[in-house]
Amino acid sequence: MRLKHIKGSEEVVNKSKCVIHNPEDYKGKWSSLFGNKNKIYLEIGMGKGSFLLNLARENKNINYIGIEKYPSVLLGVIETIEKENINNLKIICVDARKVSDIFYKEISKIYLNFSDPWPKKRHEKRRLTSSEFLKSYNSIFKGLKVIEQKTDNDEFFKYSLEMYKINKYFVIKKNNNYFDKVRTEYEEKFIRKGKNINYVKVIKF
Repeated sequence: MRLKHIKGSEEVVNKSKCVIHNPEDYKGKWSSLFGNKNKIYLEIGMGKGSFLLNLARENKNINYIGIEKYPSVLLGVIETIEKENINNLKIICVDARKVSDIFYKEISKIYLNFSDPWPKKRHEKRRLTSSEFLKSYNSIFKGLKVIEQKTDNDEFFKYSLEMYKINKYFVIKKNNNYFDKVRTEYEEKFIRKGKNINYVKVIKF
């Protein structure tokens, strides 16, 4: 689905102090940006940011980073972060394929919430749970590798479970009708429509 472009969104993103414009410069030293040694959790494809906003508000002892490719969807979350002076949440406006260029052995958990399933076979490499992406995550984790995924797409969920198995991730929690107290904007919409939410938490040593 093509997102509607909002005029001036790039300018807002470029001027915001909560958006990191030179993320490669912090590779291996993101803790210095936050000014502490707290764990760093990463959401790839943060959308409008409601999920990370709520987590950051509730867990001041954890640092959060959201990656989102499209600046138009970031306007609301940027305004909220700046208004509430939320210091444990940073944003990177970049393609997810650059993740291994930005981090190195410093992420404690990855969230994949309602990622684009890219259903056509020729687009498989674009799926955030493809072997290509899972291999790229290896170098960014600090210690135990932990991924939490939510999706409304049953076929994409089956595919993801198979990819986790192939890449030696172990399922420690799985639910095909999951209700999370901290939800994304997509999740709220799907629940109102009665759509089931698939959830899995996997680890790799």
